[in-house]
Amino acid sequence: MAKAFVFPGQGSQDVGMGKALSDAFPVAREVFDEVDEALGQKLSTIMWEGPKETLTLTENAQPALMAVSMAVMRVLEREKGFSLKDHVKLVAGHSLGEYSALAAAGAFSLADTARLLKLRGQAMQKAVPVGEGAMAALLGVSLDVAQKVAEAAAQGDVCQVANDNDPTQVVLSGHKRAIDRVAEAGKPFGVRRAVPLPVSAPFHCALMQPAADAMAEALSGVAIKAPAVPVVANVLASAISDPEEIRKRLVEQVTGTVRWRESVLYMAQQGITQAYEIGAGKVLSGLMGRIDKSIKTASIGTPEDIAANVGALV
Repeated sequence: MAKAFVFPGQGSQDVGMGKALSDAFPVAREVFDEVDEALGQKLSTIMWEGPKETLTLTENAQPALMAVSMAVMRVLEREKGFSLKDHVKLVAGHSLGEYSALAAAGAFSLADTARLLKLRGQAMQKAVPVGEGAMAALLGVSLDVAQKVAEAAAQGDVCQVANDNDPTQVVLSGHKRAIDRVAEAGKPFGVRRAVPLPVSAPFHCALMQPAADAMAEALSGVAIKAPAVPVVANVLASAISDPEEIRKRLVEQVTGTVRWRESVLYMAQQGITQAYEIGAGKVLSGLMGRIDKSIKTASIGTPEDIAANVGALV
Protein backbone atom coordinates (compact mmCIF):
# COMPACT_ATOMS: atom_id res chain seq x y z
CA MET A 1 0.00 0.00 0.00
CA ALA A 2 1.73 3.17 -1.21
CA LYS A 3 1.20 6.20 1.01
CA ALA A 4 1.21 9.96 0.45
CA PHE A 5 1.31 12.75 3.01
CA VAL A 6 -0.67 15.86 2.06
CA PHE A 7 -0.57 19.24 3.78
CA PRO A 8 -3.46 21.72 4.10
CA GLY A 9 -3.66 25.23 2.71
CA GLN A 10 -5.17 28.48 3.90
CA GLY A 11 -8.70 28.21 5.22
CA SER A 12 -7.99 25.24 7.50
CA GLN A 13 -6.84 27.47 10.36
CA ASP A 14 -8.82 27.75 13.59
CA VAL A 15 -8.09 29.20 17.02
CA GLY A 16 -6.72 26.48 19.29
CA MET A 17 -5.07 24.43 16.55
CA GLY A 18 -1.92 22.71 17.74
CA LYS A 19 -2.51 23.42 21.44
CA ALA A 20 -3.30 19.80 22.34
CA LEU A 21 -0.16 18.68 20.48
CA SER A 22 1.94 21.20 22.38
CA ASP A 23 0.47 20.11 25.72
CA ALA A 24 0.92 16.40 25.02
CA PHE A 25 4.35 16.34 23.39
CA PRO A 26 7.43 18.43 24.29
CA VAL A 27 8.80 17.90 20.76
CA ALA A 28 5.68 19.54 19.36
CA ARG A 29 6.10 22.47 21.74
CA GLU A 30 9.66 22.85 20.41
CA VAL A 31 8.28 23.35 16.89
CA PHE A 32 6.00 26.19 17.98
CA ASP A 33 8.86 27.76 19.98
CA GLU A 34 11.18 27.54 16.95
CA VAL A 35 8.61 29.19 14.71
CA ASP A 36 7.99 31.96 17.28
CA GLU A 37 11.74 32.59 17.48
CA ALA A 38 12.23 32.55 13.70
CA LEU A 39 9.46 35.11 13.21
CA GLY A 40 10.23 37.26 16.23
CA GLN A 41 6.59 37.09 17.31
CA LYS A 42 4.43 34.94 19.58
CA LEU A 43 2.55 33.32 16.74
CA SER A 44 1.68 30.41 19.04
CA THR A 45 -0.26 32.77 21.32
CA ILE A 46 -2.30 34.01 18.35
CA MET A 47 -2.89 30.38 17.28
CA TRP A 48 -4.14 29.28 20.68
CA GLU A 49 -5.85 32.41 22.01
CA GLY A 50 -6.83 34.36 18.88
CA PRO A 51 -8.51 36.59 18.05
CA LYS A 52 -9.59 34.67 14.97
CA GLU A 53 -9.33 37.78 12.75
CA THR A 54 -5.63 38.06 13.62
CA LEU A 55 -4.96 34.37 13.01
CA THR A 56 -6.79 34.58 9.68
CA LEU A 57 -4.49 37.32 8.39
CA THR A 58 -2.56 35.72 5.54
CA GLU A 59 0.84 36.50 7.05
CA ASN A 60 -0.15 34.66 10.25
CA ALA A 61 -2.31 31.85 8.87
CA GLN A 62 0.36 30.59 6.47
CA PRO A 63 3.20 29.98 8.97
CA ALA A 64 0.68 28.87 11.61
CA LEU A 65 -0.72 26.08 9.45
CA MET A 66 2.79 24.96 8.56
CA ALA A 67 3.73 24.90 12.26
CA VAL A 68 0.88 22.53 13.13
CA SER A 69 1.81 20.22 10.26
CA MET A 70 5.45 20.19 11.33
CA ALA A 71 4.52 19.58 14.97
CA VAL A 72 2.66 16.44 13.86
CA MET A 73 5.65 15.38 11.77
CA ARG A 74 8.10 15.84 14.61
CA VAL A 75 5.94 13.80 17.00
CA LEU A 76 5.66 10.99 14.45
CA GLU A 77 9.39 10.99 13.77
CA ARG A 78 10.86 11.52 17.24
CA GLU A 79 8.22 9.96 19.48
CA LYS A 80 6.82 7.21 17.28
CA GLY A 81 9.85 6.11 15.26
CA PHE A 82 8.31 7.06 11.90
CA SER A 83 10.53 7.66 8.85
CA LEU A 84 9.07 9.61 5.94
CA LYS A 85 11.47 8.23 3.36
CA ASP A 86 10.86 4.64 4.47
CA HIS A 87 7.06 4.76 4.60
CA VAL A 88 5.84 7.49 2.21
CA LYS A 89 6.16 7.60 -1.58
CA LEU A 90 5.04 11.18 -2.28
CA VAL A 91 4.25 14.42 -0.45
CA ALA A 92 2.05 17.27 -1.67
CA GLY A 93 0.44 20.40 -0.30
CA HIS A 94 -2.30 22.81 -1.31
CA SER A 95 -0.79 26.25 -2.03
CA LEU A 96 1.09 27.18 1.18
CA GLY A 97 0.87 23.49 2.06
CA GLU A 98 3.52 22.84 -0.59
CA TYR A 99 5.97 24.61 1.72
CA SER A 100 4.85 22.39 4.60
CA ALA A 101 5.37 19.33 2.39
CA LEU A 102 8.87 20.49 1.48
CA ALA A 103 9.74 21.19 5.12
CA ALA A 104 8.42 17.77 6.12
CA ALA A 105 10.62 16.19 3.46
CA GLY A 106 13.69 18.10 4.67
CA ALA A 107 14.05 20.44 1.68
CA PHE A 108 13.70 23.53 3.91
CA SER A 109 14.65 24.09 7.53
CA LEU A 110 11.75 24.85 9.87
CA ALA A 111 12.97 28.39 10.53
CA ASP A 112 13.42 29.16 6.82
CA THR A 113 9.95 27.80 6.04
CA ALA A 114 8.36 29.98 8.71
CA ARG A 115 10.12 33.11 7.45
CA LEU A 116 9.32 32.34 3.81
CA LEU A 117 5.63 31.87 4.57
CA LYS A 118 5.47 35.04 6.66
CA LEU A 119 6.99 36.99 3.78
CA ARG A 120 4.77 35.17 1.27
CA GLY A 121 1.68 36.17 3.21
CA GLN A 122 2.79 39.78 3.51
CA ALA A 123 3.77 39.98 -0.17
CA MET A 124 0.48 38.49 -1.35
CA GLN A 125 -1.46 40.94 0.80
CA LYS A 126 0.53 43.93 -0.47
CA ALA A 127 0.37 42.93 -4.14
CA VAL A 128 -3.17 44.25 -4.67
CA PRO A 129 -4.85 47.13 -2.81
CA VAL A 130 -7.68 45.96 -0.56
CA GLY A 131 -10.97 45.96 -2.47
CA GLU A 132 -9.45 45.70 -5.94
CA GLY A 133 -9.22 41.92 -6.07
CA ALA A 134 -11.59 39.06 -5.30
CA MET A 135 -12.12 35.31 -5.65
CA ALA A 136 -15.20 33.18 -6.27
CA ALA A 137 -15.85 29.45 -6.29
CA LEU A 138 -17.78 27.92 -9.16
CA LEU A 139 -19.71 24.90 -7.92
CA GLY A 140 -20.78 22.00 -10.09
CA VAL A 141 -18.65 22.87 -13.12
CA SER A 142 -15.55 21.34 -14.66
CA LEU A 143 -12.21 23.01 -15.33
CA ASP A 144 -12.87 23.58 -19.05
CA VAL A 145 -16.19 25.31 -18.31
CA ALA A 146 -14.57 27.42 -15.60
CA GLN A 147 -11.88 28.56 -18.03
CA LYS A 148 -14.55 29.67 -20.51
CA VAL A 149 -16.41 31.55 -17.77
CA ALA A 150 -13.18 33.28 -16.73
CA GLU A 151 -12.56 34.40 -20.32
CA ALA A 152 -16.12 35.69 -20.65
CA ALA A 153 -15.99 37.59 -17.35
CA ALA A 154 -12.54 39.14 -17.88
CA GLN A 155 -13.50 41.82 -20.43
CA GLY A 156 -9.99 43.27 -20.31
CA ASP A 157 -9.51 42.63 -16.59
CA VAL A 158 -7.68 39.73 -14.94
CA CYS A 159 -9.89 36.69 -14.33
CA GLN A 160 -8.14 33.33 -14.04
CA VAL A 161 -8.53 29.85 -12.61
CA ALA A 162 -6.78 29.96 -9.25
CA ASN A 163 -7.65 26.54 -7.84
CA ASP A 164 -8.80 23.41 -9.62
CA ASN A 165 -9.85 21.76 -6.37
CA ASP A 166 -12.05 18.84 -7.36
CA PRO A 167 -14.36 17.83 -10.24
CA THR A 168 -17.13 20.09 -8.92
CA GLN A 169 -15.22 23.05 -7.47
CA VAL A 170 -13.06 25.52 -9.38
CA VAL A 171 -12.01 28.88 -7.92
CA LEU A 172 -11.55 31.99 -10.05
CA SER A 173 -9.39 34.95 -9.04
CA GLY A 174 -8.74 38.44 -10.39
CA HIS A 175 -9.98 42.01 -10.43
CA LYS A 176 -13.07 42.45 -8.27
CA ARG A 177 -15.08 43.91 -11.13
CA ALA A 178 -14.34 40.81 -13.22
CA ILE A 179 -15.22 38.44 -10.38
CA ASP A 180 -18.45 40.42 -9.90
CA ARG A 181 -19.31 39.55 -13.52
CA VAL A 182 -18.71 35.81 -13.08
CA ALA A 183 -22.21 34.81 -11.99
CA GLU A 184 -23.83 36.50 -15.01
CA ALA A 185 -21.09 35.42 -17.43
CA GLY A 186 -21.46 31.86 -16.24
CA LYS A 187 -25.17 31.50 -16.99
CA PRO A 188 -24.74 30.57 -20.68
CA PHE A 189 -22.29 27.86 -19.55
CA GLY A 190 -24.69 26.35 -17.04
CA VAL A 191 -23.10 27.83 -13.91
CA ARG A 192 -25.71 27.70 -11.16
CA ARG A 193 -23.63 29.03 -8.28
CA ALA A 194 -20.68 31.41 -8.04
CA VAL A 195 -19.83 31.84 -4.37
CA PRO A 196 -17.71 34.89 -3.39
CA LEU A 197 -14.90 33.83 -1.07
CA PRO A 198 -14.03 35.76 2.11
CA VAL A 199 -10.39 36.37 1.15
CA SER A 200 -8.21 39.43 1.58
CA ALA A 201 -6.48 39.22 -1.81
CA PRO A 202 -6.88 37.56 -5.25
CA PHE A 203 -4.47 34.65 -4.84
CA HIS A 204 -2.98 32.58 -7.68
CA CYS A 205 -3.55 34.97 -10.57
CA ALA A 206 -1.49 37.47 -12.58
CA LEU A 207 -2.25 40.25 -10.07
CA MET A 208 0.09 38.44 -7.65
CA GLN A 209 3.16 39.13 -9.82
CA PRO A 210 4.67 41.57 -7.26
CA ALA A 211 4.43 38.78 -4.68
CA ALA A 212 6.03 36.32 -7.10
CA ASP A 213 8.93 38.75 -7.55
CA ALA A 214 9.31 39.06 -3.78
CA MET A 215 9.33 35.28 -3.39
CA ALA A 216 11.88 34.88 -6.18
CA GLU A 217 14.22 37.19 -4.29
CA ALA A 218 13.57 35.50 -0.94
CA LEU A 219 13.95 31.97 -2.30
CA SER A 220 17.21 32.88 -4.03
CA GLY A 221 18.80 33.36 -0.61
CA VAL A 222 17.50 30.17 1.02
CA ALA A 223 19.16 26.76 1.02
CA ILE A 224 17.01 24.05 -0.56
CA LYS A 225 18.02 20.39 -0.19
CA ALA A 226 16.72 17.50 -2.26
CA PRO A 227 13.58 16.29 -0.43
CA ALA A 228 13.63 12.86 1.19
CA VAL A 229 10.68 11.93 -1.04
CA PRO A 230 9.46 13.70 -4.20
CA VAL A 231 6.96 16.55 -3.87
CA VAL A 232 4.00 16.88 -6.24
CA ALA A 233 4.25 20.50 -7.40
CA ASN A 234 1.01 22.52 -7.55
CA VAL A 235 1.80 24.08 -10.91
CA LEU A 236 2.86 20.82 -12.57
CA ALA A 237 0.63 18.17 -10.98
CA SER A 238 3.67 15.90 -11.09
CA ALA A 239 6.56 15.10 -8.77
CA ILE A 240 9.89 16.91 -8.58
CA SER A 241 12.99 16.56 -6.41
CA ASP A 242 15.62 18.87 -7.92
CA PRO A 243 16.25 21.85 -5.58
CA GLU A 244 16.53 24.39 -8.40
CA GLU A 245 13.31 23.20 -9.99
CA ILE A 246 11.61 23.41 -6.58
CA ARG A 247 12.78 27.01 -6.29
CA LYS A 248 11.44 27.85 -9.76
CA ARG A 249 8.07 26.17 -9.29
CA LEU A 250 7.45 27.87 -5.93
CA VAL A 251 7.82 31.24 -7.66
CA GLU A 252 5.46 30.16 -10.45
CA GLN A 253 2.98 28.94 -7.85
CA VAL A 254 2.26 32.48 -6.60
CA THR A 255 0.56 33.47 -9.88
CA GLY A 256 -0.18 29.97 -11.18
CA THR A 257 -3.13 27.62 -10.79
CA VAL A 258 -3.16 25.18 -7.88
CA ARG A 259 -3.79 21.99 -9.88
CA TRP A 260 -5.01 19.94 -6.92
CA ARG A 261 -7.47 17.72 -8.81
CA GLU A 262 -4.78 16.73 -11.30
CA SER A 263 -2.25 16.29 -8.50
CA VAL A 264 -4.50 13.76 -6.77
CA LEU A 265 -5.09 11.90 -10.05
CA TYR A 266 -1.31 11.85 -10.57
CA MET A 267 -0.82 10.36 -7.11
CA ALA A 268 -3.36 7.66 -7.92
CA GLN A 269 -1.51 6.90 -11.16
CA GLN A 270 1.68 6.50 -9.13
CA GLY A 271 0.02 3.81 -7.06
CA ILE A 272 -0.96 5.85 -4.01
CA THR A 273 -3.80 4.10 -2.18
CA GLN A 274 -3.65 5.87 1.21
CA ALA A 275 -3.22 9.58 1.90
CA TYR A 276 -2.75 11.17 5.32
CA GLU A 277 -3.64 14.84 5.75
CA ILE A 278 -1.02 16.16 8.14
CA GLY A 279 -2.00 19.20 10.22
CA ALA A 280 -5.13 21.26 10.80
CA GLY A 281 -8.54 20.33 9.45
CA LYS A 282 -9.86 17.80 6.95
CA VAL A 283 -10.36 19.92 3.82
CA LEU A 284 -7.99 17.97 1.59
CA SER A 285 -9.41 14.64 2.70
CA GLY A 286 -12.83 15.82 1.54
CA LEU A 287 -11.49 17.03 -1.81
CA MET A 288 -9.58 13.81 -2.41
CA GLY A 289 -12.68 11.74 -1.73
CA ARG A 290 -14.44 13.58 -4.55
CA ILE A 291 -11.51 13.22 -6.94
CA ASP A 292 -10.54 9.55 -6.67
CA LYS A 293 -12.26 7.17 -4.28
CA SER A 294 -9.51 4.58 -4.74
CA ILE A 295 -7.34 6.68 -2.39
CA LYS A 296 -8.35 6.22 1.24
CA THR A 297 -7.79 9.26 3.45
CA ALA A 298 -7.19 9.98 7.11
CA SER A 299 -6.44 13.21 8.97
CA ILE A 300 -3.69 13.54 11.60
CA GLY A 301 -3.79 16.82 13.53
CA THR A 302 -4.30 15.93 17.21
CA PRO A 303 -2.80 13.53 19.77
CA GLU A 304 -5.87 11.33 19.33
CA ASP A 305 -5.34 11.24 15.55
CA ILE A 306 -1.72 10.23 16.05
CA ALA A 307 -2.71 7.41 18.42
CA ALA A 308 -5.37 6.19 15.99
CA ASN A 309 -3.11 6.12 12.93
CA VAL A 310 0.43 5.45 14.10
CA GLY A 311 -0.03 1.68 13.94
CA ALA A 312 -0.75 1.88 10.22
CA LEU A 313 2.17 4.20 9.60
CA VAL A 314 5.15 2.37 11.11
